[in-house]
Amino acid sequence: MIQLDSVNQKYGGTQILWDLSLSIKAGSRTCIMGRNGVGKTTLLKTIMGLLPISSGKLHINGQDVSSSSVELRPEIGIGYVPQGRHIFPQLTVEENLTVSLNCKRQTSKTIPEHIYELFPVLKEMLHRRGGDLSGGQQQQLAIARALVLNPDVLILDEPNEGIQPNIVQLIRDVLIKLNKEQGMTIILVEQKLPFARAVGEEFVLMEKGQVISSGEMKELTDDLVAKYLAV
Repeated sequence: MIQLDSVNQKYGGTQILWDLSLSIKAGSRTCIMGRNGVGKTTLLKTIMGLLPISSGKLHINGQDVSSSSVELRPEIGIGYVPQGRHIFPQLTVEENLTVSLNCKRQTSKTIPEHIYELFPVLKEMLHRRGGDLSGGQQQQLAIARALVLNPDVLILDEPNEGIQPNIVQLIRDVLIKLNKEQGMTIILVEQKLPFARAVGEEFVLMEKGQVISSGEMKELTDDLVAKYLAV
């Protein structure tokens, strides 16, 4: 599904990713973990084409997208929920969702009804401006906006940052549901270990711009947590 081979990435003259190789299989739920500043967000942005690859190769569904633009990602089935949500605060909930209907991949010109089944609060607030929503409601909107694309892969960067516990539980349930019922590949950066263990089947542990350990979530030992995740 997603394959990175010896990828290097330099940002503002500073190298962030160092010969990073990683394989994420279709239909998996993978948590990318590590302390702040190890390159997790840079890795996601590189996969999304938001940051250029200095060297190395990136393949998605067997297609070499190493030098492809960010606009290609939705067309090949990648949905992205960035850290900080980045909704359009002056647009209504409905307008935020409708933006994704412009993707060439999306043949329908109406918002899929299952979006409101996953996030009922959005239907209640269709005509409210995005900037007037609570943090948890904005996060639901950000995820829903990505899902309108009908993606095969959903990439999320710290989806629980600043979110109240009941919405954290909702997001957890939605991600597992999308994976189990639709076969959607889930990739997320997550700092909270309980959430990562609840959602993830696989883990990728990063340190200094490299993958230093990966495997099934049950293989994330207390020693690895203490060495690479404990603050």
